[in-house]
Amino acid sequence: MTFSPVNQKTVVVTGATSGIGLAVVQLLLQNGYAVIGVGSRPDRAEAAKQDVLSRFPEADLTFFSANLANQREIRGLAVQIRDFLLARDCSLHALINNAGGVRDWYMTTEEGYEYQFALNHLSGFYLTYLLKPFLKKGVVLFTSSYSHNHMRIHWKDVMYQRFYSVLFAYKQSKLCNVMTARELNRRGIKAFAVDPGLVKTDIGDKGTHGLARLVWLWRKRKGTSPDIPAKTYLYLCDHPEAEGLYFRDSVSQKYNSQADLEKETKRLFALSEQLCGIDFEKEPVL
Repeated sequence: MTFSPVNQKTVVVTGATSGIGLAVVQLLLQNGYAVIGVGSRPDRAEAAKQDVLSRFPEADLTFFSANLANQREIRGLAVQIRDFLLARDCSLHALINNAGGVRDWYMTTEEGYEYQFALNHLSGFYLTYLLKPFLKKGVVLFTSSYSHNHMRIHWKDVMYQRFYSVLFAYKQSKLCNVMTARELNRRGIKAFAVDPGLVKTDIGDKGTHGLARLVWLWRKRKGTSPDIPAKTYLYLCDHPEAEGLYFRDSVSQKYNSQADLEKETKRLFALSEQLCGIDFEKEPVL
């Protein structure tokens, strides 16, 4: 396989050191894309990079590391990506907000936000804003989940501070992904949410204990390989003009009707702006 830098399209993939993210990185590289992968730790990012390059030595692959649960590190990551793109005089073809996690206990981030809400939703929202100048014609993808269905935003206690539920917090964060994609489209930024289905990954292993961990270990045995949902991300990168909002197996699917309630999506968007300290209509300053 020959990798040529000429006319290569650049894609950022977060949560790229394992599971779905790593499978997406490899598939994009195999199809001629230049990829910027993001991992939560420098050692894992470097290990993933070396692993991929050992099989595709000519691939155009760069890795950065950042804890995307913390907004300070998201800003630092955005600066690194900005400098990288400016040095190459290129824009972003796609931003894939795939990083995510699960915590079966109430945990807050550096900013004091509930962990799943911060990582699964706010990180992608904030990074999209910070990289907006490089996404003029690019597309934004969010890794959502079928579990977002039959869910509403828990407006009385969005962070589930009073009665924390790992399942409800997770489902709400995945609904936020779909609602954010819907609102971005209203604002002129092409965006999709992807349902990867049940996949054999370690997302439920890293932040759970006891019964919650056992349930995940049992469920993921029935999951598919990450290589299967990776094809949907490639399809949407290849076809950013695709009609639809929520995709599984490269096909547009029905989604939670809450995402079509403009009042609700705007309310979530405004709250997210407030929590990130930004105004999406203004250009970011890095």
